[in-house]
Amino acid sequence: MGNLGNPLFARKPVKLLLEEMEGENRLRRVLGPVQLSSLGIGAIIGTGIFVLTGIAAHDKTGPALMLSFVVAGLACIFAALCYAEFASMVPVAGSAYTYAYATLGELLAWIVGWDLILEYAVGSATVAHGWSHYFQDFIGIFGLKLPFVLTNAPFDFNPATGALNATGTVIDFPALVITAIVTSILVIGIRESASFNAAMVGVKLAVVLVVIAVGSSYIDPRNWHPFAPYGLTGLSFFGKTILGQTGKGGEPLGMLAGAATIFFAYIGFDSVSTHAEEARNPRRDVPIGIISSLLLCTVLYISVSAVLTGMVPYDKINIDAPVSNAFAQVGLTWAQFLVSLGALTGITSVLLVLMLSQPRVMLAMARDRLIPQSFFGAIHEKFRTPWKATILTGCFVGVMASFLPLRILAELVNIGTLLAFIIVCAAVLIMRRTNPELPRPFKAPLFPFVPIAGILICLLLMLSLPSENWWRLIIWLFIGFSIYFTYGRKHSALRQMNERHVMK
Repeated sequence: MGNLGNPLFARKPVKLLLEEMEGENRLRRVLGPVQLSSLGIGAIIGTGIFVLTGIAAHDKTGPALMLSFVVAGLACIFAALCYAEFASMVPVAGSAYTYAYATLGELLAWIVGWDLILEYAVGSATVAHGWSHYFQDFIGIFGLKLPFVLTNAPFDFNPATGALNATGTVIDFPALVITAIVTSILVIGIRESASFNAAMVGVKLAVVLVVIAVGSSYIDPRNWHPFAPYGLTGLSFFGKTILGQTGKGGEPLGMLAGAATIFFAYIGFDSVSTHAEEARNPRRDVPIGIISSLLLCTVLYISVSAVLTGMVPYDKINIDAPVSNAFAQVGLTWAQFLVSLGALTGITSVLLVLMLSQPRVMLAMARDRLIPQSFFGAIHEKFRTPWKATILTGCFVGVMASFLPLRILAELVNIGTLLAFIIVCAAVLIMRRTNPELPRPFKAPLFPFVPIAGILICLLLMLSLPSENWWRLIIWLFIGFSIYFTYGRKHSALRQMNERHVMK
């Protein structure tokens, strides 16, 4: 059973993973390929198109943002093919955490699970924060305004000085409200959540297509020159730029640096694999959901970035609301209402999918007794959802989004996700060698090129992030190790099973 030599690297047998799904404490299989693809699109399209395009184009890339989306998309496609292979082999909740447990052992599985908690929780808080600002912009169109003390977090982080500054507000109230509403929907059930998400995906896809169709007739090709004002590189190593230009704060500039920044825009396709246990035919439908949602979103991202940088000179792009402001700059003020509505809908569905995924990773970890099973593994008798973990996630995200400055936390999401992708690509390499006989309804093509390319591109993007992200990741992992070695290691179900096996 597993690895009897060192319990830290004990692997969970795939047979055991599949047996666990047959029990009563499992989730309801109600999702088809269209709903799974909608979940992927719901998680991907939102913050990326409506927020991050402006920051990246204005500060780091210029029109070369189109290539940044290609590079980030390539990294995700390689990782997605590896995710799809695992999801077809082991269609259970837990995503990369479960895959790592089956291939790399308990300690690395814990690192990935702890990483995913960071990705989904901090990502959700960041998105809720963004939703609040778009909501305030939206009601502002009608002349409505919230009391100032309810509009933002009480503190903000100043990157220039590295200090926390008081904003004069008390709480970001809209962020708290949307988090509470989404949490309630998620507790009720996956079918209702997926239907709600599919409706929002339809609205925001329509808005994105209108942006591309209408905006393309206002493109001035002169705005694409110079195409790469900051260069096509932007590679750094622990804060030292080794290839490309450097910004005022010492950060790398260029197309690769832009790809690392907008990588947040792609986070979400991996959430499809966390719902494998709720798919009607997971071995076929989950790979379809992962790959189709990613390919569609990559094409839309490149199209929107081409339209945005073609409509407005890159140094005139508005950072806070880039898409709606671009239409305002060319005199299409009616589009502000449409884009704001699409942004609100888009960001809501991102929040829904991220908060839907987090409790399912906790559920997988609780089944392995690495965190308390009675709480995180509790499935609601009527709704068949991990309700306690969902409510805890809602409280955690609500507090973070309402009270904390999210500039520090948001960049953590990128580096944590890139690390998880590297581990999944490595796990496919290992699994092909250690378990070649296991049925693989979907196989990552061009093996071993795809997983190796995924590892290298994700590592390149990790190195393109500012050095403080590495330190924050190390601190987060240290906290995770503390929990694992004080609780998880002692209570591990696999460890106890292996000990009983040895005693026999």
